Amino acid sequence: MKEFTVRVSRFDPDEDTAPHLETYMVKVNEGARVLNVLHAIHDELDSSLSYRYSCSSGQCGSCALRVNGEPVLACMEEARNGITIEPLHLDVKRDLVTDLVPCLEQIASLVPKKETVLPKKAEIDAMKPLKDCIECLCCVSVCPAVDVTKFLGPTAMRQEMRLKLDPRDSGDRISDAVRDGLFTCTTCQACWKVCPKKIEIPGKAIEKLRAHANRKGLTLPRHQEVSALIKETGRSVPRTGLTFLEQIGEVLEPSGPVKATVGFFIGCMYNMRQVQSALDAMQVLKRNGIRVIIPKEQVCCGSPLIRTGQLTIIDSLKQRNIETFASRKIDTVMTMCAGCGSTLKNDYKTPFKVMDINEILTKYGIELPEHLAIKATYHDPCHLMRGQGIRDQPRELIRKVVDLVEMPSICCGSGGGVRSGNPDEAAALGARRGDEIGKTEVEIVITSCPFCEFHIMGHTEKPVKNIATVLLEGYREKDKKKG
Repeated sequence: MKEFTVRVSRFDPDEDTAPHLETYMVKVNEGARVLNVLHAIHDELDSSLSYRYSCSSGQCGSCALRVNGEPVLACMEEARNGITIEPLHLDVKRDLVTDLVPCLEQIASLVPKKETVLPKKAEIDAMKPLKDCIECLCCVSVCPAVDVTKFLGPTAMRQEMRLKLDPRDSGDRISDAVRDGLFTCTTCQACWKVCPKKIEIPGKAIEKLRAHANRKGLTLPRHQEVSALIKETGRSVPRTGLTFLEQIGEVLEPSGPVKATVGFFIGCMYNMRQVQSALDAMQVLKRNGIRVIIPKEQVCCGSPLIRTGQLTIIDSLKQRNIETFASRKIDTVMTMCAGCGSTLKNDYKTPFKVMDINEILTKYGIELPEHLAIKATYHDPCHLMRGQGIRDQPRELIRKVVDLVEMPSICCGSGGGVRSGNPDEAAALGARRGDEIGKTEVEIVITSCPFCEFHIMGHTEKPVKNIATVLLEGYREKDKKKG
């Protein structure tokens, strides 16, 4: 037996104005799950505790809740001492019981065709990745778009795509999906990262629905403009001045011995908008022994088109970018943009390895900068933390130069075409990010994505800087002290 102390959210609508946490000490068997802890509390300490469970084997979704802020199935999550157990981020009926009905009622059902149709094996196989949903609503509880706009949520979009693939269904699934908020998804990937069944809703459902919408002429006008710009210029944003590629040579040699050679995929934003951040990064790499090859023929990675379902020129973009780096026999391509990195890693099949700049710098090590007497917070870019699994490396670098104050890792609202296509939603999510920044009482905000950097600037009074810029400031202070 093990003795655990846990905190559990309690809420009685007849007596409480808001939920509160109560502490319990329970004894459970080795390897107990969170559900076992709740049973022990209910059976031995407080029979008024309300919670849901049914199958107790991870198949029904009834026991979904949050442990230390993360959605899980209580029957599958191992209990640990000191955990906090709360309901999903949905309307609470009592204690850990949330109101699932409003969401579940809006999930589409199959509308049978008049004639009998039997799915072929290929059609069944296509539906399989979307059929495992247990409607636990973990995904809905973490969806940023649901909080600020009219969006039925990830579960509903998954079902629309599943029905679109089903030959027995007669519904107009694409028009329905657009009506229900298809283009409000920021593709932050929070939904599938918490899904107990690991259903990749952004890639397997939402982006595919958007591609179907594009073929029906339902793509948002602003997204069409971005597509036209990429076709015309090879870039997703217009020129505002001298670009990064115009200001730097094709090969950047390090100041000292060469630790590694990488090709640099610049992306559109760092090339056209956040140019100084990229120039700062080159100085940091140069100082730390990284030889950088910067091919001038590279173009947009295609991420803005993939995320918005506009796929007609994607293959040509991929081919050009792959050939550009492969022809130089580059075996490692470095990205700075979280979106570019996620796209090259997950949507391309490259003959070279793709690494984010934070991975490069932590792998090969950096000269210690001067530690600045500054309190900073870090914003996790969705396509870096979830799209590439990079969370610790940026923090390791940041702590070498400033004091880090953590804040919740939430979407800033700039991704998935939302900033361009749904600016009001992007502004609402940006304001929410700004509120969290304000709570930290820091002096600067640090991030590692040009879209996040650019968007957050409009929603906080604090300076927003790239990690490389802050490292460079540390090096300059170090050099200044050395005279």
